[in-house]
Amino acid sequence: MKTLVRICLVIALVGTARAAQAAGALPRTPPEAQGVSSAAMLEFVNFLDQQIEGMHSVMVVCHGQVIAEGWWFPYDAQHNHVLYSLSKSFTSTAVGLAVAEGKLSVDDEVLKFFPDDAPPDPGNNLKQMRVRDLLTMSTGHQDEPPTAPDAVSAKSFLAQAVPHLPGTHFKYNTAGTFMQSAIVQKVTGQTVLDFLGPRLFEPLGIEHPVWDTNFQGVSLGGYGLRVRTEDIAKFGQLYLQKGRWNGKQLLPVEWVAMATAKQTSNGSNPKSDWNQGYGFQFWRCRHNAYRGDGAFGQYCLVMPDQDAVVAITSGVKDMQAVLNVIWDKLLPAMQPRKLKLKPDTAASKQLTEKLSHLELRPAQGSETSPVASKILNRKFAFPDNDRKIESVALSTSDSGKTLTLTARMDGKEVTIPCGYREWKKGRAPLLGGRLAQFPDEPTAGTFAWPTDDTCVIKLCAYETPFHTTFTLTFAGDQVTLDSEANVAFGPTKRPQLIGGGNN
Repeated sequence: MKTLVRICLVIALVGTARAAQAAGALPRTPPEAQGVSSAAMLEFVNFLDQQIEGMHSVMVVCHGQVIAEGWWFPYDAQHNHVLYSLSKSFTSTAVGLAVAEGKLSVDDEVLKFFPDDAPPDPGNNLKQMRVRDLLTMSTGHQDEPPTAPDAVSAKSFLAQAVPHLPGTHFKYNTAGTFMQSAIVQKVTGQTVLDFLGPRLFEPLGIEHPVWDTNFQGVSLGGYGLRVRTEDIAKFGQLYLQKGRWNGKQLLPVEWVAMATAKQTSNGSNPKSDWNQGYGFQFWRCRHNAYRGDGAFGQYCLVMPDQDAVVAITSGVKDMQAVLNVIWDKLLPAMQPRKLKLKPDTAASKQLTEKLSHLELRPAQGSETSPVASKILNRKFAFPDNDRKIESVALSTSDSGKTLTLTARMDGKEVTIPCGYREWKKGRAPLLGGRLAQFPDEPTAGTFAWPTDDTCVIKLCAYETPFHTTFTLTFAGDQVTLDSEANVAFGPTKRPQLIGGGNN
């Protein structure tokens, strides 16, 4: 059955890819046609799959052609993925387009755009802060202003102390990117999402981008954008082509050069890709590359010397480790000039097979347990807790091949199907996470019984970097709930909950 589902999925993806090709998708060729061996690509993908926990997608573009692409199921080509700070590179692009249209200058003072939000007595440093300083993360702040959607605003940003002269002190500053978004909206009358629509998203064939806003309706800028993996690759390809797309100059060459050059120093460690300098919301990298990136491993890596782009989405703890794999496994296989290699049928077949069967590891254990018959269809209630989980229940309608998790949270009932040794798809809030930020997500579930009294349920919100593992341990009328996320802005393990069962 699983094989049949895979075949149907491949057929659907082929049809979708053909339709996308007509709509402006990047062209595809075998790696050898672009001077890269399938064997080297296979080694690269195998290393990502086996050594980097939390990969979600990878796409490699060489000389303008996609030579490898894969998604770790339940992630797929059609769904958007949360970009986190990779959003920043798109925001700075909006600034560049607004500059090109004469709506502002990078040397404009920030206070100029928000006179009503300025503090009563702005200091000299704040008065000297320019758009350029926002772009280069050198606003002069020692502490970053608030960034949460319900707190970030021009007013909160301008109220923050500016102890350093702008332009002299690198400080990663997501609120500063919000200010770029707010300035674009101020001078154009459109959010950056709407402003980029006809200027970037539509020409590149980026469909259905989503960008969260703050409480005032301003796109968050520094994060909050969702697009597909191929959209990330197209964005990188646009920059690699110096702003040109399908014969049209979408972004000025001069802006691309400034945005991707080292504008400010941010460290001296030669082995760190976070110490190579910073441009206009782009990081400089080793090997003369540059990138936009986001929390937990969202990458748009541009390699000019190799005429290549790598797009990756993931949920990883060690972001440098992913870049190291690119430098160690992929970079040596690439040629600066377009050369053709002889076809390698065997390696090409292995690569295709590998890329089409990538999958997040499902829950491990048995399909059922002697305890299952005693706990199925019973509700286990929990005392009041800060996660607002009121109760959980497990049920099945197909002799245990699928378990349905029903959780009541904050007065609402959530039902998620979970497959044994396979991922079943549904929708749910991000259980165990920031419910207000992710209230309704495409979610896939899987379950297994590692021991007779323990059921493990893994949930993957597959437009986000987040997977959550729930471990339910049953003892008579009692259940113990432990939960752990793969990645988080803080502790990944949540406090244990103990509940009681009702017949």
